[in-house]
Amino acid sequence: MESFWIIMLGRGYPDLHARQSGQMGAKLRKDHEINGSQMNRWRLILGGYASNRLAFGQGGALENGISCMDLEDVLDFLYNREQGEDVRRQGGTESSHLTAATWITRIRKLFPKETVEILERHALENYGMTELLTDKEVLERLEPNQELLKTILQLKHLMKGEVLEEARRIVKKVADEIAEKLNQDIRRSLLGRVDRNAGSPVPSMRNLDISKTIRKNLKHYDPEQERLVLEKVYFNSRVKRFNRWRVVIAVDESGSMLDSVIHSAVMAGIFARLPMLDIRLVIFDTQVVDLSGYLEDPVATLMSIQLGGGTYIAGALQYCESLIENPHRTMVVLVSDLCEGGSVQGLLAVSRGIIESGAKLICLTALDKEANPVYDRHTAQRLADLGAHVGAMTPEALGDFMGKIMNG
Repeated sequence: MESFWIIMLGRGYPDLHARQSGQMGAKLRKDHEINGSQMNRWRLILGGYASNRLAFGQGGALENGISCMDLEDVLDFLYNREQGEDVRRQGGTESSHLTAATWITRIRKLFPKETVEILERHALENYGMTELLTDKEVLERLEPNQELLKTILQLKHLMKGEVLEEARRIVKKVADEIAEKLNQDIRRSLLGRVDRNAGSPVPSMRNLDISKTIRKNLKHYDPEQERLVLEKVYFNSRVKRFNRWRVVIAVDESGSMLDSVIHSAVMAGIFARLPMLDIRLVIFDTQVVDLSGYLEDPVATLMSIQLGGGTYIAGALQYCESLIENPHRTMVVLVSDLCEGGSVQGLLAVSRGIIESGAKLICLTALDKEANPVYDRHTAQRLADLGAHVGAMTPEALGDFMGKIMNG
């Protein structure tokens, strides 16, 4: 935790550097209650600007034996940018010998994982160190997570060759992790018949999977006794029956909806593997791109996203309307903040047409569990008045909601 406070207590704040470091250093020297270790922490907070007034004590090490000079070196490499300095051009300093790749390696050795994530986020978001994502060696050392995935999607246009391939590997890993978390709950919500690919913990004769039981226990066959010894009996998971539904998912790819785009693409891939669903996935800004052919490849889906641009929801819904074949077995799921760049009346008109056809129109303002819904509430209310289902749902909640519609 100490490294967390070193970062949070002043690093990146100019007022605690050039103008005040000398005064604070002098004050700390007069304070006899501050021991050497605490003095070293304050020096790390103040940074290299305080070196003339406040030196490291106790051999320049913290209690855990980590060198304060090493800590200051990697912190200055990042946070000296707050002063508008390019640390790569500074002469006579250790930080000048650091590159983005070696910096990543050193912070992983010096700081706990939580602090490394903070440093990486500051580097990307606060100081625009895009070289973190355009250097294959650096990219290999970053921790794959959803924040890194979002950054890759925003900067993928800068990547080529081996760097792009490494980015694809990270996208696949994070997408697979998200899918693993969502898959079980979504399948349980939506599967509409006996799932012969999912075992049941409840033993029941009507759920007995005879073929699988025999196949899995053949190795225990006793030829002398001419009998099959059953080491384990397998059962099917029983769920209710549903008819096949077409689900058209239209996702706003503006930057503010990035979390929702990621979860929508992953969910569409999960939906596509369920036998009772016929899935179509489109993303849109002012143009519409149909990604239905890539549903089984979340990497191709996510890497096709072009963030930014305007928003023309009515045009996207017009395309979705053209995909409706059996309205009473169709759901159109719109994922957007509902900030229409075109005519709101046009949006309402096409929405009314979808609803009056008998299809279900579901408007989701967010799909990320941690996201706070931010959307045009006036437009949302008008869509709800037409009969659309409007709300912010987690992926699990969406699965439950769709299951209720299909069962109703």
